[in-house]
Amino acid sequence: MEPYIREKTKSTPLIQFDPENHYLELKGESYPENSSKFYTPMLEWLEKYLSGVSQESIRADIELIYFNSSSSKVFMNFFDMLEDAAQNGVTVVVNWKYHVDNDSALECGEEFYEDMEQVVFNMVELQDEK
Repeated sequence: MEPYIREKTKSTPLIQFDPENHYLELKGESYPENSSKFYTPMLEWLEKYLSGVSQESIRADIELIYFNSSSSKVFMNFFDMLEDAAQNGVTVVVNWKYHVDNDSALECGEEFYEDMEQVVFNMVELQDEK
């Protein structure tokens, strides 16, 4: 299976999904004009990828500085898919990275964390460089 990579733009995050190393990364901001259109290929790739894993350990690093409400719905689906995989025996570790001064990103991470039962969900505070 090929990696799924989308370069960061002003309104969309970097997406790097590496099936060989079982690594998923989302980094940046997300407010595309049409979230569904932009993220549907990513969710389809993830669904196909997750259908083929069983004993693997998946790591997801998520560092979203800002995202709009339509992106939030996509990320809920993303986390639901990871939770389903974890409930089926796949080890899933999510590292939610947020900057110490970004209360919004912290609160969003905490909300996603509350919905996780099987996924290991780490809140990772990043210090801003001076």
